[in-house]
Amino acid sequence: MKQKRMLVFLFALLAAIYSWAQNNSTIIISGTVKDKEGLLLPNVSVTEKGTSNTVITNEAGTFRISVKNRNAELLISSVGFQPLTVKAADNISIVLEAKSEELQEVAVVGYSSKKRIELSSSVSVVSGEKLRDVTSNELTSLLQGKAPGVVVSTGSGDPTSGSNVLIRGAGTINASTAPLYVVDGNIGGTFNPNDVESVTILKDAAATGLYGSRAANGVIIVTTKSGKSGKAKIEFTSTAGFSEATTGNFRLMNTQQLYDYQKTFFNPNPAALNTNTNWWDLAFRRAKVQSYNLSASGGSDKTTYYISGNYYKEEGTLINNDKTAYNFRTNISHKLSERLKVSVLLNGIFTKDTYNPDATVYDAYLNMPFDSAYNVDGTPKDARYGTWYGRDRDNFLHSLQYNFSKAKSFNMNGDLNLDYKISKHFSFATYNRARLFNYRSDAFYDKRSKEGATDAGALYNSTSFTNKLLTSNRLKYTNNFGNHGITALAVAEVEKTFAESIDTYATGLPPGRPVLSTSTGEKKTISGRVDESIFSKYLAQADYNYSNKYFFVASFVNEYSSRFGKNNPSANFYQLGASWIISNEDFLNVKPITFLKLRASYGTTGNADGIGDYAALGLYSISQGASYAGLPGAAPSQKANPDLTWERMTTSNIGVDVSFFKRIDLTVDAYNRVSTDLLFFRPLPATTGYDGVYENVGSIRNRGIEFNITSKNFTRKFTWETNLNMAFNRNKVLSVNQGRTEVFTGARQPVAVGRDMDEWYMPVWAGVNPVNGEPLWEKLLTDADGKSYVIYTNSYNAATRQYIGKSAAPKFTGGVTNTFAYNNFTLTAFLNFVYGNRVYNDSRFYFDNDGLYESYNQMQLAKGWSRWSKPGDIATHPKPVHGRTDASNASSTRYLEDGSYIRLRNIRLSYDLPNSVISKAKLSAVRFFVSGDNLWTLTNFSGVDPEVVLSGGESSIKYPISKKVLFGLNISF
Repeated sequence: MKQKRMLVFLFALLAAIYSWAQNNSTIIISGTVKDKEGLLLPNVSVTEKGTSNTVITNEAGTFRISVKNRNAELLISSVGFQPLTVKAADNISIVLEAKSEELQEVAVVGYSSKKRIELSSSVSVVSGEKLRDVTSNELTSLLQGKAPGVVVSTGSGDPTSGSNVLIRGAGTINASTAPLYVVDGNIGGTFNPNDVESVTILKDAAATGLYGSRAANGVIIVTTKSGKSGKAKIEFTSTAGFSEATTGNFRLMNTQQLYDYQKTFFNPNPAALNTNTNWWDLAFRRAKVQSYNLSASGGSDKTTYYISGNYYKEEGTLINNDKTAYNFRTNISHKLSERLKVSVLLNGIFTKDTYNPDATVYDAYLNMPFDSAYNVDGTPKDARYGTWYGRDRDNFLHSLQYNFSKAKSFNMNGDLNLDYKISKHFSFATYNRARLFNYRSDAFYDKRSKEGATDAGALYNSTSFTNKLLTSNRLKYTNNFGNHGITALAVAEVEKTFAESIDTYATGLPPGRPVLSTSTGEKKTISGRVDESIFSKYLAQADYNYSNKYFFVASFVNEYSSRFGKNNPSANFYQLGASWIISNEDFLNVKPITFLKLRASYGTTGNADGIGDYAALGLYSISQGASYAGLPGAAPSQKANPDLTWERMTTSNIGVDVSFFKRIDLTVDAYNRVSTDLLFFRPLPATTGYDGVYENVGSIRNRGIEFNITSKNFTRKFTWETNLNMAFNRNKVLSVNQGRTEVFTGARQPVAVGRDMDEWYMPVWAGVNPVNGEPLWEKLLTDADGKSYVIYTNSYNAATRQYIGKSAAPKFTGGVTNTFAYNNFTLTAFLNFVYGNRVYNDSRFYFDNDGLYESYNQMQLAKGWSRWSKPGDIATHPKPVHGRTDASNASSTRYLEDGSYIRLRNIRLSYDLPNSVISKAKLSAVRFFVSGDNLWTLTNFSGVDPEVVLSGGESSIKYPISKKVLFGLNISF
């Protein structure tokens, strides 16, 4: 009996021991965390539910956590993803769903990549796919209307010309307003738009400040495509179509219209009615556009590659004008070991451009329809001889038989990058780039042409060579522990630029012999120059986040530039930023709001662009003009300024990111940017012996609000997504140094304290006197009490030049994109718009001149316009007077027009072949598409196109932009 009791006791003891062991032993659970696209997610919190036991996934998205029993539950959470609770299990695979796909976009910000959701800065991300809905070989034109606060304006339809980019308004007078471009982690670089993976646009100081002196106007970061391990992917894209010049509301008169108009003030020759030449149609054409791109990518666990080649050819809509570009890229990365990775990136671009002289565009507008372009035998007529009604006696068709203007260039960039993992927390990277750029242009004017006759044939050659060397060395510390995340970065960077050029000019060349050695003229000029500059930078940055709710960033930059005076060659800049993801707080439990984040930043940046490499130095020119005893001498040519220093921009930014119902994403930013120590070339009196001197003068403020909203309107079999972005910016001149209140006095847009920098200043057009048809302007007078009042005068010289309260800067800009998809069809329509700017239509001086020049063709009156013909007429145009002297077409608000417009920038329809069809051909994707660019524009502007370079706001004799229709095929296998 006693023995039996002992056995029962032993069994009970063993059961107790087993139970205690089960409750007190730990179990190791491992797993991986991915998003729905299969990408591994680092820095994800894995918490044993009901405890403070937390681990963080590593860079490979894996984790290991000790739990007390196998029935434990794990809470998986990460910034921007829906939290998920799962039961503990061995080798568990977890997939997280994003709260907002837009906020999961990866932004490259200052030497590292982060998700937008983690940033305290104002940034915009444009994917490569969204860029390629417009066909162009220039990234800038592809960005138009794609991001709030980024204004892209094109002053010409010439395919060899580029676009102007302005981010958050102009904050300088003389210096450059262009943003800084960063390609694949290094400042500068080249790329083909087809190779772009994404574009990140940095707008506030917390983001741009890391790039120091050249980031004052914003930063555009381009990341090119790279290979991924796995099966090789080959992709081919072919695009071809045609383009035509847009004419907007503008129409020129034909022979009958011009003859009837001239009869009201002049006695034109009736023989002119025998000819009706449309010079516009002779100058412009339906042009061809074609682009072919082939790429291959793939790799293994150790080596990845991306290789591409592109051919692009765009004929200008203007005859004898085209652009041809050949582009290749090779991006290769190889893991030499588990810790060391080497990357080699090569990009080369060879271009050939053919230019048409400006005279062709000029003649297209102004040549008379009375003049015939061809002789009886069909050859182009030489306008210098025989009957010719036009003022300039110029026939571009005759000149283009003999003359040419062309250029070619080769641009090569090579990057060698090393990334080394020193330890678990420390890494080192060195990014190095060499750039070689060669350029040559030739312009030949045959002695048989009007342009070459004076010099008996002339040839201009220009050759330049540029070399840039850059090294950027980066030490990084990263540590995630508990609810804390810390990243620290130190950077040392140096860039050196060397450039040289030589220009030659020779005369007396035989017909059709554009070679310098054939010159027989006495006039032969050779000039050249050499430029060198150095930039260096030291950077320290620290990032901290707590519990994926609170984010802080601080950075400090010291930069040196050889461009500035010996007293101020270097400058310090700093940046601060913070953000709070409120939606991760327990107290915010509002179901419609799936994400809410507040951001704030403050900091300084600098500007060193827009001045020469030797702007601060005292320079001498050696020439025969300063000769002594027949020997060339040296004379002062530039006054030194040893105190010349950086422009400085101080920017504050407040932003909010919010998502509703997982369907609507809204981003709003408000900013204030003050630019001080503006770089300015101040003219000096002639008695000083200098033209002027570069100085730091004055300050300008830009303020604005931007917003971007994306909504998923339908998400089932039929999908519809809308994106709208808008930006409002206002600028104001705060000060001008040297006790002045204005610079550029007398200009149409002087820079004056208290005014918009782009405000127009000119006589105010008061219309037409209905009694006699004479022009009227405003004249401001002051009474005895000091009050101003207005009278009207018919004397232009007596009219008062005044600020009119209208600006070349728009009140707001933006873009809207709608994407519809059903089955395998996708339709995308993208419109961009500009509102509230005033454009000075300078070209109306010539072809809307009220009879001043009877030898120029004239424009047809726009809708709503009328011409005075008898007493009592209420008209927009005065009575025409032959050779008039009352300056009705002089600079005034008469030619200042509303530049607002909305444009269908692109519409694109694509169709993807079903997998059941393409799998038989062993293809992975086949897409057909048709697209149209600039097919429709709504505007009241009377010229060919309201789009102008907004920082200037003038539209002169313009090469109009083109509308395009393109057809394409994309094949992947």
